[in-house]
Amino acid sequence: MTDQLAVVTVTYSSGDYLKSFLDTLALATGTDPRVVIADNGSNDGAPEAAERDYERVTLVRTGANLGYGGAVNRAVAEIDPTVEFIVVANPDVAWGSGSLDELLAAAKRWPRAGSLGPLIREPDGSVYPSARRVPKLVSGTGHALLGAVWKNNPFTRAYLDDERTDVERAAGWLSGSCLLLRREAFDAVGGFDSRYFMYMEDVDLGDRLGKAGWQNVFVPSAEILHTKGHAAGKNPELMLPAHHASAYRFQADRNPGALRAPLRWGLRVGLALRSRIAVRAARRELDRAAQAERELGGES
Repeated sequence: MTDQLAVVTVTYSSGDYLKSFLDTLALATGTDPRVVIADNGSNDGAPEAAERDYERVTLVRTGANLGYGGAVNRAVAEIDPTVEFIVVANPDVAWGSGSLDELLAAAKRWPRAGSLGPLIREPDGSVYPSARRVPKLVSGTGHALLGAVWKNNPFTRAYLDDERTDVERAAGWLSGSCLLLRREAFDAVGGFDSRYFMYMEDVDLGDRLGKAGWQNVFVPSAEILHTKGHAAGKNPELMLPAHHASAYRFQADRNPGALRAPLRWGLRVGLALRSRIAVRAARRELDRAAQAERELGGES
């Protein structure tokens, strides 16, 4: 009998998060899905331990740091094309009880759903706004430029679209930290765009699915916990520029041609400036936290 479901995750020295991911997966579904780990160059031994210690886990070494979307595509290529659904999730996800079975049930209710996503909780219990509108040029730029300094600006409020977290509904796109993907839809749009090294690949995928006639469905009856940003928070000099570069690529792809070249130029300059400011602010915050930790250690 062909499996209905397979699970894909991407690792880059994810440590103990991966063990929690695999341990809680057994709570998420009554099925026993195959898990494919696409490893982008870990040096902590966690992917090798997972393949050794868990049945139905396959480790695929990508051979380089392909980024998130490229590594997912590599893992999906290892899965039999007859498998109907593929779950793509970050290794720092902890699965809620029955969460994957809830997503599979919703997929039956929404036969044109190309992607389905759960309600995502932060470690403090708050709900992460994971079902959002696709950013347009003006609204997306407004959010990108103002979101960090004016949290409640109208562009960010519209972009997050987080007021309806208790209603199963279609959205513009869903957070790539956890997605149930219909294989037919994923293949039809060519999977993730591997040009996005990190960030915005989920926005791009959701937008392309929508344009191809598929839906992105938020399913709050399915719930996960996501300890997000463990890599990004420690490496702002790498991750923040990658985020801004992805934001530029998304809008530039959707605003081509000579007539819109000045728009693209202005966007590139604005995002580059914002990226430098954000990196400096993040580095100062990390340095302050490290100093506080050192001082606390000295008092003990």
